Amino acid sequence: MSALPKENQPRCWAEIDLGAIRENARTSSDLSQCGVIAIIKANGYGIGAVPVAKSLEKSVAMLGVANVKEGAELRKAKIRVPILVLGTCLPIERPAVIKHQLVPCVSSLVEAREWDALAGGMGVTKLKIHIVIDTGMGRVGFLAESWTPAVMNSLRRLKNLGLDGLCSHFPSADEDIQFTREQIQKFGAVRTSALEHGLRPSMIHLGNSAGILGYPELPAVSSFARPGLMLYGVSPLPKKQHLLRQVLSLKSRVVLIRDLPKGHGISYGRSFITQRPLRVATLSVGYADGYPRGLSGQKAEVLVQGQRCRVLGRVTMDQVMVDVTRVPARIGDEVTLIGKQGHEEITMAEVAKKAGTIPWEILTRMTTRVERVYKES
Repeated sequence: MSALPKENQPRCWAEIDLGAIRENARTSSDLSQCGVIAIIKANGYGIGAVPVAKSLEKSVAMLGVANVKEGAELRKAKIRVPILVLGTCLPIERPAVIKHQLVPCVSSLVEAREWDALAGGMGVTKLKIHIVIDTGMGRVGFLAESWTPAVMNSLRRLKNLGLDGLCSHFPSADEDIQFTREQIQKFGAVRTSALEHGLRPSMIHLGNSAGILGYPELPAVSSFARPGLMLYGVSPLPKKQHLLRQVLSLKSRVVLIRDLPKGHGISYGRSFITQRPLRVATLSVGYADGYPRGLSGQKAEVLVQGQRCRVLGRVTMDQVMVDVTRVPARIGDEVTLIGKQGHEEITMAEVAKKAGTIPWEILTRMTTRVERVYKES
């Protein structure tokens, strides 16, 4: 931890355990008793979509991305597993969906008819689609109340489409148990109606990470689950964190150590003034790397030599200052901002809470300046 880095070693990096991601995918399948649609949108939640996809493609049924561009990038990387585009596609983007053999989500009968016409025009007779039902998210999808026999019969008559999936999404599975269970019941009714009216989706999916971890009744209404956050080692339900393996550690280095006198300001705005002489280390990480500026003044800590050290003053674009008065820190020391070092650990949830945000944002805000270092376990 204290040796000077070699010339080619990074100043700020994320260590990523791909084996842990696969194990978390297996855990999601075991808990939900469902197949897995692995959500790797937003560059694999900041981890790296292509490495994550290559690691998972032999063990999951499908990958989920946010938009056409993300799906096309996976196809260019020779990822062959089915890819579901979760977000609504603009009309100008739709031909690329067919070109790259992606699976679109459809939210209305009008949209379905437009897909049917496009597929026919491009010589595709059975374009696979997934129908989204809005059971309470309010973002996309057919309203559950509008899922009528007339709508289902109209969908069934679209000759160029293959209704391969039926899905919905939880807005508050980690916060509102009663509402989520009402959603499950509502989706179950939609599923039953679809089957009764001759629709035969092979992939019926509902549970996100919080749903998988908190609702054992999911298998009664779905055959697949969509883990996202939990794949990357973070539980949206804190009491279930022990079920998941840690995937990511965010690290930096001590680049400078100085002794500052009492009454000396630290960082922009002089929001922190030393109350006594302090030994202060400067770290080569800042909000341009994705380390949240919201941690400023929130008693955030990092690990140096296996000990917790307080972040001082405001997080700046490229550097952070920490108190190492009681730690035998040296230039080049490895610093852990998220993860384990020695007997101590700083979790993603801890950082998110102190920054006033959520773990999803902490993961996805890591910039390209943070070097990703992949390993297998």
